[in-house]
Amino acid sequence: MSVGDVAGLIAAIAFVLLVGVLAVPLVKLGRVLDEARVSIKEVTDHSVPILDEAATTVATTNSQLVKVDTITTSAAQVSENVSALTGLYAATFGAPLVKVAAFTYGVRQAFARASGRTSGPRTGR
Repeated sequence: MSVGDVAGLIAAIAFVLLVGVLAVPLVKLGRVLDEARVSIKEVTDHSVPILDEAATTVATTNSQLVKVDTITTSAAQVSENVSALTGLYAATFGAPLVKVAAFTYGVRQAFARASGRTSGPRTGR
């Protein structure tokens, strides 16, 4: 056996040891990637029903909002009708009632002065 043969044999043994040392982390990395794949599959399997339920909830909420919008529109119309009715009442009965109240006050003042007693403040007379 020559020196070149011994050197070649040492180099071959070193290469086999290097491959063996590098194979261990690669095998562990393969296991980690398998576990990651399994975890992602489980997350996906559990997430899909949750997303379906969320989509159903959003659809139901949208239909309820349409109903609330209808109710709000009706309430606004009722409010406008009440406002119009109030304005009509004020225009129809408001001014005459003020006049009747003023007339009644004047009649009371006149009777009070005629009978000799004043029920209101004096006005500089």
